Amino acid sequence: MTKIKDTSCSCGQSRRGFIKSAGLASLALSGLPQTASAIVGDENHAKEIIKSQTIKSGKAKHISLLHTADIHAQLYTHDEFFWENDKEVFKKRGGFAVLKTMLKTLKSQNPENTLIIDGGDCFQGGAVAALTEGKAIVPLINNIGYDLVLPGNWEVVYGKEMMRKDMGAYQAQKICANMFHDTKDNENGDLMFPPYWVDHLGGIKIGFIGYNDPLTPKRQSPAYSAGIKFTKPELNVAKYVRILRDYEKCDMVFLVTHMGLSQQVDLGNKIEVDGVDYILGADTHERVRKPIETKYTKVTEPGAFASFVAKLDIVIEDGIVKDHNYQLLDVDPTLYKPDEEMLALVGKAREPFKKTLDHVIGKTTVPLVRYYVMENPMDNMITDAIMWKFKPDIALSNGFRFCPPLVPDAKTGIAEITHEFLWDMLPVDSDAKAGEITGQQLWDWMEKELHNVFAKDPADRFGGWIVRFSGMEINFTSSKELGNRLNWIKVKGQKLKLDKTYSIVACEREGDPNDTLCRVENVKNPRKLEATLHQILTEYLAVHSPVSPKVEGRVTATDQPSNLLSQLEGYDYKFI
Repeated sequence: MTKIKDTSCSCGQSRRGFIKSAGLASLALSGLPQTASAIVGDENHAKEIIKSQTIKSGKAKHISLLHTADIHAQLYTHDEFFWENDKEVFKKRGGFAVLKTMLKTLKSQNPENTLIIDGGDCFQGGAVAALTEGKAIVPLINNIGYDLVLPGNWEVVYGKEMMRKDMGAYQAQKICANMFHDTKDNENGDLMFPPYWVDHLGGIKIGFIGYNDPLTPKRQSPAYSAGIKFTKPELNVAKYVRILRDYEKCDMVFLVTHMGLSQQVDLGNKIEVDGVDYILGADTHERVRKPIETKYTKVTEPGAFASFVAKLDIVIEDGIVKDHNYQLLDVDPTLYKPDEEMLALVGKAREPFKKTLDHVIGKTTVPLVRYYVMENPMDNMITDAIMWKFKPDIALSNGFRFCPPLVPDAKTGIAEITHEFLWDMLPVDSDAKAGEITGQQLWDWMEKELHNVFAKDPADRFGGWIVRFSGMEINFTSSKELGNRLNWIKVKGQKLKLDKTYSIVACEREGDPNDTLCRVENVKNPRKLEATLHQILTEYLAVHSPVSPKVEGRVTATDQPSNLLSQLEGYDYKFI
């Protein structure tokens, strides 16, 4: 079988052969849109592809991939963050009912040759998901009609067995080539999911290989992934590419990954992925609006919270990719009417918890945002609550990006913080835990945490966000090496003393050793406190509402702005 050649980009050589330029002349001869280099993100170009006479005549084939990821169980239309003209802008986006209508509409443009794919982190991140251990979200995804799904790093949050039940209840195909049973029974060493899936679309054969984040047991509470072994993609991806190309005779090969943009770009530069057409990525909620060109393939990522859909259109003629168009499209409720059936299903899933979830626990006069890499208002509020409750020297919280913003009403200047939004901010109601560490321990830990974000080797990066804290200030230089990034640390306004003992409070990570707290090891006098994070924040808001948290310089860098939104460097990419 003739391998597909991509004539619309300038990636490196691959098993698909030398890449040649189709040029405007050949596009004109074929009757395809006369657009050089397949302009990406062009709505008019997408329409031209659909209307192409060459496609309608059957001479050329048009396939479409619709890709979502990191939905995090956000059921309803919500406030969404955008960065426009060097400032925050908020718009209403997302919602399962709007998403269903949008995907249905997009699929109707190419009904026989469209696949709908989700890249993981779907049934975690919201109240209904947490209170049902993901079970209530599965019927909603099935109702949308996904064709292929991948487990993300948060799919393990309810434990291995519950993940298997939730994933098993999906009607879509499931793939993952790097999650293995790590047990003492007859499943030990077996893959938990099929490593790949093959489908025929538009008269061609397409293969998909799945990969979850190999760092999952370190990035999250170890207990979540107990009984699962994760491996790096480069250990077996070349094998599966060869199987799909040489034995399955696939015309195109895609990786569906949940590893974070930096790691996915790094993977795209490894020889092991030679022969892969695209890496359809996820995990860090990045909004890739133009495919990122790496040495061997292209990388995309479709944002989060059901706020966006990535749409990839590919035109193939005589075994050659003649044209393609990629768009990151907003799930905009002003363009797509919410699906009534989905609204009813969402309401039914939420009904048992409605009274509790609608309860208002506080108010804010400023947007609660969690998109910035270095510091954000939402986590400043959370760590301030811990500080208020227990009065340690330092309050700590893991850095992550899930939870859409909450924006005050334009007329009243107030936004109500409900119990449901509390679950959005803190999808796991962890116990608070205290301990003592030396200044030297704190310094060394902070150096490691900065390395997790700014390591030059993307494989060393954990997600992409700095840990959050109250009672402490730091200044660093991100471009320096491990052990040399920190310039100074202050605790309660005073310069850190390396030989002094400091008290800290953070959340307990299930499965960590007793003397480990927020990835700080060898903590002295570790002890659980009589409160969970939900209780702490509820009590804090009852006393302090309305709150007005802001970015106030707890984290500063000599070579990064306070509004840094992505740490990927060296590529034509900006988070907007």
